[in-house]
Amino acid sequence: MVAGAETLLRTAEVWPQFRGPSGAGQCAASSLPLYWSETEHVTLKTPVHDLGWSSPVIWERQVWLTTATRDGKQMFAVCIDRQSGKVVHDLKVFDVERPETLDKENSYASPTPVIEAGRIYVHYGTYGTACLDTATGQSLWANRDLHCNHEWGPGACPLLWEDLLIFAMDGIDVQYVVALDKRTGQVVWKTTRSADYQGLPMRNRKAFCTPAVVEVNGRSQLVSPGANATIAYEPRTGKELWKISYRGEALVPRPLAAHGLVFVTTDYTSPQFWAIRPDGSGDVTASHVAWKITRGMPRVPGPLVVGDLLYAVQDQGIVSAFEAASGQSVWKERVGGQYWASPIAAGGRIYLSSFEGVTTVIEAGRQYKVLARNRLAGNIKASPAAVGNSLFLRTETHLYRID
Repeated sequence: MVAGAETLLRTAEVWPQFRGPSGAGQCAASSLPLYWSETEHVTLKTPVHDLGWSSPVIWERQVWLTTATRDGKQMFAVCIDRQSGKVVHDLKVFDVERPETLDKENSYASPTPVIEAGRIYVHYGTYGTACLDTATGQSLWANRDLHCNHEWGPGACPLLWEDLLIFAMDGIDVQYVVALDKRTGQVVWKTTRSADYQGLPMRNRKAFCTPAVVEVNGRSQLVSPGANATIAYEPRTGKELWKISYRGEALVPRPLAAHGLVFVTTDYTSPQFWAIRPDGSGDVTASHVAWKITRGMPRVPGPLVVGDLLYAVQDQGIVSAFEAASGQSVWKERVGGQYWASPIAAGGRIYLSSFEGVTTVIEAGRQYKVLARNRLAGNIKASPAAVGNSLFLRTETHLYRID
């Protein structure tokens, strides 16, 4: 969690990282809009040049996004005024001489940045990480020394914990987790993953998963899923605490902690949900997996917990609810569409944004109930953001604010 985000979450004035202040898709707003269209309840619609699937991050009046040319040779950070929709900064952060190839579903600017008072940290995977002054747009530092071969392009987002900027670099060639001093960009620690890759082809060693910091018995743990294993580290030092092993690669959804468990996805091709008790030490595969759901789980959208229920939307438009404590199925329904964006929850509602530009709002509860379906003109892969009682949606071409 970003420093100070607990207080700001209560005031609903910031959305500082991927999936919000807690990193879990929870929004403090009680009155997000229920209905909208291209011609109704759109407060602002600002074009965003080139292509990026990073989610918006928001601090007070500023909304920041990253984007990149489609050939990957230029990386940008764009700041938009939350009230007027005016572009405040449009900054070229990096030039790239020889970008890697890219999967057609990805972009060169897919990792969501992290923002705090006065600073935004933008990350483009192997192409570099930079800290920018949010008032002036000036680059405060840049680190372009950390590399991996993403194979399909970058995806994992950074997080802030105390004075560290932490992210995973899981390529086909190298796999590690690294922490930078947020003030200077210098490496504080770098830990190579201990997962067993013996006999695996190189392309089965990659992942695109954003880590999460969880609190366990008064101690912080950095939980970082990767190919073949989810590993928890001591976030100050990078020391490994525990590990859960499985067979799986290219996993995307960010881990989620609730009800004393950590929920992780173990694979892209055949995704499973595993619920892990995070109080172990060493290899706890045989002892600390509380339950598993082995079929019909999302490849890309992250899970969401509201109350006692865990919700998941599959890439192909099946939404399900489970008992978070046991994994027992409560209901499963077809919502329609294709999904890359992770859902958010606010005021007893769940917002599900499809690639086709349709956001379906359902009631959080033990029965499936659709409250509204709202369509915008563009495609959506970026996860929503929300501050105050405003919803922010990024399409392939625009940023929308909806009230």
